[in-house]
Amino acid sequence: MLLRHLKYLLAVADHGNFSRAAQALHVSQPTLSQQIRQLEESLGAELLDRSARVVRPTDAGAAYIEYARKVMRDLEAANRAIHDVKDLSRGTLRLAMTPTFMAYLAGPLIREFSSRHPGIRLSVFELSLDEIEARLADDSLDLAIAFTGVRDPDIDCVPLFVETLSVMVGQVHPLFGREAALTGEELASLPLVLLTRDFITRTSIDDYCREHGIAPTVNMQANSVSAILEIVRHMPVATILPQDTATQARGVFAIPLHSGAPQRSAALLRRRNAWQSAASVEFVRTLNRWCEGLKRP
Repeated sequence: MLLRHLKYLLAVADHGNFSRAAQALHVSQPTLSQQIRQLEESLGAELLDRSARVVRPTDAGAAYIEYARKVMRDLEAANRAIHDVKDLSRGTLRLAMTPTFMAYLAGPLIREFSSRHPGIRLSVFELSLDEIEARLADDSLDLAIAFTGVRDPDIDCVPLFVETLSVMVGQVHPLFGREAALTGEELASLPLVLLTRDFITRTSIDDYCREHGIAPTVNMQANSVSAILEIVRHMPVATILPQDTATQARGVFAIPLHSGAPQRSAALLRRRNAWQSAASVEFVRTLNRWCEGLKRP
């Protein structure tokens, strides 16, 4: 068994078709078929069911493919380890955040990290928690910032800080600049634009309203934090987002809630026992410094 055998097998399993897999690998279809036959003969087991239009793994193949994927992930990590530079003069870092964290964390964190280590090439992704878990598991991410409550036992979840939600209004709103907390009755009367229900932030808002007997007036929904902030800036409507999203530069003002604002825990996520590059370790230090700043009075 050679490494290319695993690569070819995984390509067919992913594409469900020998022709498309051969195109992706830049080899001929007969060569691909021959190589996989060699692998099956060496193992004494048929790995792929070729009887249907879509090629699928057999039971033996599915079990073998699971281990083959792990081998390929570990080899990729080994390659990165060889090219890791301890002085951080070069390297790569693959980072993801859920949308609400991206709105106020990405800017300051990446600015500080990149100013200290300009040779590190960053790839930053805005993903849902489910997508983050999947990409950490298949080693296509190094680190992520999301919420606690991760389901995959192979992902480490390190609590960072507690995030508080607040009502947000723009300068065109009559409540802009108000410092007194809003009562439940006042919140219920406000026209709101909120994130759609597939966001964890929206779940927290709905739970809060239900617990306090508030029937919110939701006039609009959007699946983008940036879009919501633009709407709030230009219309006399309010939203509910993380308190740190409100900045003078954005022209958005945060108003606290009277009955104990919704809170949830932010966390650093990474694959358990995975090799961590020097860039990953240094980014975690940058993140911890930022979190310490949040805790200072």
